[in-house]
Amino acid sequence: MITIGLFIAVLSVLIYVYIIKPHNYWKNRGVNHNKPMFLFGDAYKITFLQECFSLFVERIYNSFKDARYIGWYQFTTPILMIKDLDLIKRIAIKDFDHFHDHPGFSNEEIDPLWSKNLFASNGEKWRNMRTTLSPSFTSSKMKMMFTLLSDCAEQFAAYHKEQKEDVITVEMKDIFTRYTNDVIATSAFGIKCDSLRDKDNEFYKKGLIVTDFSGFSGLKFLIYQVSPMLAKLLNVKIFSDRESNFFGKVIKDSIKMREEQGIVRPDMIHLLMEARKGNMHDDKVEAPEGFAATEEVTKVNNKQIKITDEDIIAQALIFFVAGFDTASTLMCYVAYELAINPDIQAKLREDIMSTDEKCNGKVTYEALMKMKYLDMVISETLRKWPPTPSTDRICVKDYTIPSERQGEKPLIVEKGTTIWFPIYALQRDPNLFEDPERFDPERFSDENKGKIDPTSFITFGIGPRNCIGSRFALMETKILMYHILKTFEIVPVQKSVIPVVLSKKHFNMTAEGGMWLGLKKLEA
Repeated sequence: MITIGLFIAVLSVLIYVYIIKPHNYWKNRGVNHNKPMFLFGDAYKITFLQECFSLFVERIYNSFKDARYIGWYQFTTPILMIKDLDLIKRIAIKDFDHFHDHPGFSNEEIDPLWSKNLFASNGEKWRNMRTTLSPSFTSSKMKMMFTLLSDCAEQFAAYHKEQKEDVITVEMKDIFTRYTNDVIATSAFGIKCDSLRDKDNEFYKKGLIVTDFSGFSGLKFLIYQVSPMLAKLLNVKIFSDRESNFFGKVIKDSIKMREEQGIVRPDMIHLLMEARKGNMHDDKVEAPEGFAATEEVTKVNNKQIKITDEDIIAQALIFFVAGFDTASTLMCYVAYELAINPDIQAKLREDIMSTDEKCNGKVTYEALMKMKYLDMVISETLRKWPPTPSTDRICVKDYTIPSERQGEKPLIVEKGTTIWFPIYALQRDPNLFEDPERFDPERFSDENKGKIDPTSFITFGIGPRNCIGSRFALMETKILMYHILKTFEIVPVQKSVIPVVLSKKHFNMTAEGGMWLGLKKLEA
């Protein structure tokens, strides 16, 4: 009985210290929060697949309508969701030195390759790498790689044009990931693929594995965030050794061949090799970059850093992860909105045909970037369907949020606290975007886009840790839509689910049951 009593006493203390006490964190600080569920906090619905992640973000955001920030719990970890636009801007830009890292993603002891990529890097290591890589993502470098992407888009359109059906029923996520796979293979790894014709090519199969973050793969990210110590104990790696070795060999072989034979190819490996030599500089091309393209706000650091083959492999892999899934997700929702809004599709096709005529059937980078209505359609899709529903930062040194409203007290954000910016909820807030459920590209016309607060539209992030590849993602999406709409009309089919239902099994904006639409051949 004494032993049982001691066991219950110890268990009770452990439960209080590690579960109950942490769930009082926001209450003790006077921060608005919902009542957390035992152990699971606010995350129980997404943990048990009862709610999709984007709607979870929106639910937390709407919990306290007038609050500038809201506290919530990821299991027992307290997280602060920032709602106020001025406060988001202050944290992400003005006071960036307090919030320059992502939480819990970098541990060289557990996963040395993953820790080297730009997303996972922290502190000075991140700053030096970002400054070194930034010139590789300017508009001039996008123009350099444009032909590679255009070839992939033409290859995509030609394949579907060869099909016998007048209306080709396709699962958009499948065909668009095959396109983004081919784009990344050619632009980041120096390999030419045709994943629509060669459906089981090894590069595509490996790509599916490294970009699958559902089920156990998604759990690995959660373990990294919630308990780096547990990740180390379990030897959890984001990329398995098998996949890392495959992509690593591809890049090392390519680098070796280029160095030995003096081969120059206009792709990401070439740019990273030039960055290693210190030959990169920031130059511009006179062409509009689009509303959604992020600005480079990282302060220039002239310190030259050593870039190893492993660094190049790491950047290529994160480029793959970011480009394979998020870009194809964007393409899915562009296609979906065009299918259910035929008037918008017709107007866009008119613009495409006019541009094509001016370019004599061979669109240029400059001509594509000048297509205002295409950019409006892409921007509105990104607003309504951001591929990443939220982004985060971690407080690296204590920070005080001053009080600004009656009854509000200053809040000390302690070092180690995770901050969330709720992208999906902000961009569907009726106070920020009128009738947010309506797909309306005119929001981004020359007459209207000036009315949009830039901090309310952060699909590609905000501040120095915004998405370095935004220009690339926009370019590969625009050139594909250009070639699709030249040849096809995107239409609903019998298998289409309208309105779309978001999957509860994924953290990104995946459509439940797939995104089924039709490609209807245009009359010659």
